[in-house]
Amino acid sequence: MRLYFIKTPRILKRLFAKYTWSFFSTQKEIFLTFDDGPIPEVTEFVLDQLNEFNAKATFFCIGDNIRKYPAVFSRIVNEGHSVGNHTFNHLNGWKNSNTAYIDNISKCENLLSHQKTKLFRPPYGKIKRKQAKQLLANDYKIIMWDVLSADFDPTITKEECLQNVLRNVENGSIIVFHDSIKASDKLYYALPKVLKEFSLQGYKFKAIS
Repeated sequence: MRLYFIKTPRILKRLFAKYTWSFFSTQKEIFLTFDDGPIPEVTEFVLDQLNEFNAKATFFCIGDNIRKYPAVFSRIVNEGHSVGNHTFNHLNGWKNSNTAYIDNISKCENLLSHQKTKLFRPPYGKIKRKQAKQLLANDYKIIMWDVLSADFDPTITKEECLQNVLRNVENGSIIVFHDSIKASDKLYYALPKVLKEFSLQGYKFKAIS
């Protein structure tokens, strides 16, 4: 049984209105995001594809991966994409104390200190209200999503992953992919097709700032 929404319901967006779920836009623009990197090969594949379509995106990075693969992280930044905090060790906010969770975010932040904008996405989308309140008070933008590709789900096909995106995107949508080994098969199939299809429709792919 699937325990997540492909298209985020409006009621959820209203209940958690202080989080960013999408952007109001009258323009043909969408916001690709990639969670869990950076890692060699997979993140590099994503960057190559984005470059081919002159697309910008936002990468929510795990601090420990930044530490292990600094060259891949530098390439993200140098090629003009945005980066955000995804905790240092991919922590589930519901399963960690507020102090431990915020400390882990701060550990990742130390590797992102040169970034002008403080973007944060909670791993699994799970964060306690008090954790979120503290982050917002510290000038973080909590970036959620409008459309999940579900590339992380081993029970769906790569074709279903692609259709999850193609059928649900609107102007201003924030879309989630994962630049991870687990998601790579579906990502390798779906991402080039998403970039091609929406480019043909006249969309621009923008980074979150």
